[in-house]
Amino acid sequence: VVGLEPSCLLGLRDEFLSLHPGVESAELAMNAFLLEDFLAHEHEAGRLALKLKPLREKKALVHGHCHQKAFDAMPAVRKVLALVPGLEVEAVESSCCGLAGGFGYGAPQFDVCMKMAELSLLPRVRKAAEDELIVADGTSCRHQIRDGAGRKAIHVARVLERALGS
Repeated sequence: VVGLEPSCLLGLRDEFLSLHPGVESAELAMNAFLLEDFLAHEHEAGRLALKLKPLREKKALVHGHCHQKAFDAMPAVRKVLALVPGLEVEAVESSCCGLAGGFGYGAPQFDVCMKMAELSLLPRVRKAAEDELIVADGTSCRHQIRDGAGRKAIHVARVLERALGS
């Protein structure tokens, strides 16, 4: 299983085992990968031959989803983005974007949600040059960046799609 949304895929790899212990669940968990993990592994094994082209943007500012950080999946994100010729990759030193899944969508939590986002993520995104890509794999992270900083963040898969060209 190769997935795109960190909370879903990593939940499958971790929490699913608690809900459904057993050999079959363990096999599924051991064979569930985020897209970046899968691509980085295939690249390291010499089985990945993407014909990536340089992008107009020369820098990608990357915000890691909480699950990616907790499961140490960010190195794979950086490795895969580094496959794009000429793309400089910078990780945003941040905690949670503030939404924490559905938590931040509730009106009573809005102030806490925004305080979390304003600690480092949103100020850094606002400082990003217009020609820098903003990359975030989490759906809620992308929404928070758009709503809080007025910038569109895209998934790593979209960066690769653009670098593959037509």
